[in-house]
Amino acid sequence: MVFLMLNTAEGAKLVARRRSRRGRNPAYVGIVAVVIALTVGVVTVVGQYEHGVQVADEAAASSRAATLAKKKAFIAHLAPYARTLKVNYGVLPSITIAQAILESNWGTSDLAAKYHNLFGVKATKAQAGQEMTTQEYVNGKWKVVTARFRSYSDDYASMRDHAQLLAHGTTWNQRQYAQVIAARDYKTAASALQSSGYATDPGYAQKIIQVVEKYDLDNYDAN
Repeated sequence: MVFLMLNTAEGAKLVARRRSRRGRNPAYVGIVAVVIALTVGVVTVVGQYEHGVQVADEAAASSRAATLAKKKAFIAHLAPYARTLKVNYGVLPSITIAQAILESNWGTSDLAAKYHNLFGVKATKAQAGQEMTTQEYVNGKWKVVTARFRSYSDDYASMRDHAQLLAHGTTWNQRQYAQVIAARDYKTAASALQSSGYATDPGYAQKIIQVVEKYDLDNYDAN
């Protein structure tokens, strides 16, 4: 509608012209004044709404940027030592980093934040640990269980213990993760993790692969 384009100054001029043409009819002038007032109000509300949307979009973009920056910082924190562990134990850096991301929710889980356990490694009776609840896939269903998990002095101690577990296996099967160590690409290693029984989640391998590919973690596998 044409009147939506009016501003207050233009409205005032229109009222003056209408008064001169209509002999200053009070009723007519009153109607025009109401229309102008409503128009100004609509324009103001629309402007405020658009400003609000813009502010919300900017806030959301800023939040996404901050989250991405934290994720990149977490990867940068782990990557150099992950490469060292590849040399010492043969674990692909992409697998080390992707597992840490997935198991610790980017280092934000209580287990990771308080006890530096980035991989959900459970503790034996002789090891320092903490009892915590976790979800495990048992008999085709997710269940909340209480388990005792390792606690570490820092993230790198957790990474080293994880690499040693994969390289040396468990006390009951020293070659349990031999296929993970033998793998030369992240997809094969991820599949080997699942088939070797590292996690109960039936979608574990695919989740690892998705994390590697989303954040280009295989770039760290190159010599």
